[in-house]
Amino acid sequence: MTFEDRPYQTDAFNAILREWDAGNKNTLLVLPTGTGKTIVFCRLLEHLTRLGKRSLVLAHRGELLDQAADKLQYVTGLRCAREKADSTCLGEWERVVVGSVQSMMRPKRLARFAKDHFGVIIVDEAHHALADSYRRILDHFSSAHLLGVTATPDRGDMRDLGDVFDSLAYEYSLPQSIKDGFLCPIKALTIPLNIDISGVKQQGGDYQAAALGHALDPYLEQIADEMVKHCKDRKVVVFLPLITTSQKFCALLQERGLNAAEINGESRDRAEILEAFHKNKTRILCNSMLLTEGWDQPDVDTIVPLRPTRIRSLFAQMVGRGMRLHPGKDHLLLLDFLWNTARLPLCRPSALIAEHQDIADKMTENIAEAGCPVDIEEAKEQAEGDCVAEREEALAKRLAEQRHKRAKLVDPLQFEMSILGQDLAGYTPSFGWESKPVSKEQSTHLEKSGINPDGIDCAGKAQAVLDKLDQRRNDGLATPKQIRLLERYNFASVGQWQFESARKMIVRISASGWRVPSTINPSSYKPKEGENQ
Repeated sequence: MTFEDRPYQTDAFNAILREWDAGNKNTLLVLPTGTGKTIVFCRLLEHLTRLGKRSLVLAHRGELLDQAADKLQYVTGLRCAREKADSTCLGEWERVVVGSVQSMMRPKRLARFAKDHFGVIIVDEAHHALADSYRRILDHFSSAHLLGVTATPDRGDMRDLGDVFDSLAYEYSLPQSIKDGFLCPIKALTIPLNIDISGVKQQGGDYQAAALGHALDPYLEQIADEMVKHCKDRKVVVFLPLITTSQKFCALLQERGLNAAEINGESRDRAEILEAFHKNKTRILCNSMLLTEGWDQPDVDTIVPLRPTRIRSLFAQMVGRGMRLHPGKDHLLLLDFLWNTARLPLCRPSALIAEHQDIADKMTENIAEAGCPVDIEEAKEQAEGDCVAEREEALAKRLAEQRHKRAKLVDPLQFEMSILGQDLAGYTPSFGWESKPVSKEQSTHLEKSGINPDGIDCAGKAQAVLDKLDQRRNDGLATPKQIRLLERYNFASVGQWQFESARKMIVRISASGWRVPSTINPSSYKPKEGENQ
């Protein structure tokens, strides 16, 4: 059958080839879960095979290898060899190989391959590429071009993917994919159940799974009651931290009449459980983080992440299981609980699309206040507007405070006239640094001394004023603020007064209710000779 690529998939394909042609051997492709990243690298494998190149697709789980092999044949008609357990690609004619990391990382196995055996290596779920097992394989085939494919480019251990990849060839964002109609919209509902995980310790940059299971246990019955309210007629995937927690929660749902099943890595009947879910014989599937990668069920319309995490990539993987399009499905419902984390960072629905923390925080606040499912794109727009309004309000307040503060400062020209500072009035910059703008440090010192820096146009003039202020301070003369205050009361030549004379007059005016005493004529007043020494 003919498979028609989406426009962004074609763009991604071309971008990868451009990066390689430009000399960036190791490049990265980022597409959200459900947008067909496998399609892109299948097209790339088809192209490379036509050129006679051998390619290796690496993955850390058998399901991912099988998925890649099946998709390759479906999209291109190409078959591939396998390098896994007892199966080997050596001696096979297929030009594409899917390889298990666990098998290929072994030194004896790697030694069977020439270092240039593969011209291209594709790492599916490339956020795992920094692991030692992957690095051992990539180092062996160091001459090969490398493509990393992932929906989630950040890692929980915060190590930089730049250690492996030279460039980002192409990225298609989650908001854009929803806007273009290739993924379904997300509606988040905050459940007002405060779950205390503040005592859970962290490990490897995230909360410890075992400790999370114990912390979650007292709340499972209440959460199950909430599930009855919101999930009765929906198709749901629930993510939990431990197998035992997942099994217990499934039993609680079944006790409440919900059609639930549980699956984990030790389940012998995994295929049957998934098939029953696929055929709607069960409607709720509980798992302990088993289904975050390499599993597709497009009609899932509700995700319940009961595995709180600080890692955005892990959170995105959980939510991604329900974002594919399906007939009759107009949105994905994302249930979000009020996790009490003692203010430690925690991924919430806002983490999927908000680029800045203040927007994310406002989104979380608004969604919680709504009390009903909220489209996260609409929540983002509202949060951006709210944050802009709050920033404008804060800025207006700061400007008002600044104006009030500056209103108390002395204009530098007034200061020059008051002190008869001809050297300042006739100042002209001579050196290059003097012509530069007033520095932040100079501005701060001027304000502290009572001079408004806005009236000074260059660094040289600012320094001249600061030097004059230091000189007057050493000579015990009146400060700019004293001069300004007394001149408002029409005192003359205050710039020539001593600091102490000015201080005493201000004290007398203050004691008179901020009026000049009737015995004093400001225009003719001169401090007594002893005061002005």
